[in-house]
Amino acid sequence: MAYTLDKLPLDTLIGPVARATEVLVRLDERVARSPLRDGFVERQHFADAASALWLGGELVHLEDLVLHDAHMDIRTPTHELTRAHAVLRTRRRIFAQKPDWALSRDGFLALTGRGGAMPSAGQKSRDGEGTGTASVEADDRDDAEADLLAEEFAEIDAVLARSSKILSGADVPAKAARPDDRPDLIYDLDWNEEERLAEWHAVLAETRGQPVVLRAAVLLEAWSDIEVLQHATWLGPLLVAALLRQEGLAAHHLACLHLGAKNIPRERRRARKRGDRLLALLDAIHDAAVAGLKEHDRLVLAKSQMERRLKQRRASSKLPDLVELVLSRPLVSTGMIQERLKVTKQGALNLVGELGLREMTGRGRFRAWGVI
Repeated sequence: MAYTLDKLPLDTLIGPVARATEVLVRLDERVARSPLRDGFVERQHFADAASALWLGGELVHLEDLVLHDAHMDIRTPTHELTRAHAVLRTRRRIFAQKPDWALSRDGFLALTGRGGAMPSAGQKSRDGEGTGTASVEADDRDDAEADLLAEEFAEIDAVLARSSKILSGADVPAKAARPDDRPDLIYDLDWNEEERLAEWHAVLAETRGQPVVLRAAVLLEAWSDIEVLQHATWLGPLLVAALLRQEGLAAHHLACLHLGAKNIPRERRRARKRGDRLLALLDAIHDAAVAGLKEHDRLVLAKSQMERRLKQRRASSKLPDLVELVLSRPLVSTGMIQERLKVTKQGALNLVGELGLREMTGRGRFRAWGVI
């Protein structure tokens, strides 16, 4: 059954739409003028990534996500942690591009994993069959085996190069998965994602004349109702957050819609009536903006308190750099401080003591610090 937009209860929705719009615009204006903008945006990325997995029924500790992002894991990364890191990298990728990139054709195909290039003429497929008409026949079996081995090594080199780029934080386009390569054990082969994506894109075009926040709530509800992607349900709120950024309501940050939905009871998010679900989503957008305002005010207060300890310090002091690092991450470890500030382990511990940071883990080893 196709998703329809008729009979929206506008009389009950317009009030929450105005309330959420007001708070969202106020947060964006404050972030635009804030000296803490970069640190605030990074912290929001981490918080929303952890909340995305929480909504899916998985618990990812913020500490593990921060250390995994810094390549300083203290334990073997779990599948849930790698998924949370995928959400984190996707948020960074969307925010690093132009505001209209995510919902453009190229961005939409890249984010949904359909932006891979098709094999060109003369290029060999994965099964080793030639696709071009002009192919050189190998008479010698040894030469043929050598060619196949060279192709295998070339594929391995390509995988290693791609992995190195991802680990270094470079912008790497997603590989397009072929439908016939998906294992039956993981994917439902009857699940037509292309058709569902087209249906959601039709809702995106049909709601173009509506208020932006109402349009965002409708698109969030449509993404959940259509069930667009099998294993990336978290992508829908990121696309809607990109829409809010594109329309100018959140031009200087990426809204944390997962974080806002986390505060809404599941009974409201999964209500039977669509009007009730839309009200819950509007409240989620409002709560996300309110949480952003509180987080920004808390960071401003923490910065002012830490800056008092910077008075009468030498110009070569590392404390200002540590303040900047602490404000850009939910927590920091000794290794992160050593790598960023180029100091020894004992020097990092001395800087932490001078700045008066709070130890967040309660452990005797592998400790981490942050601001509360």
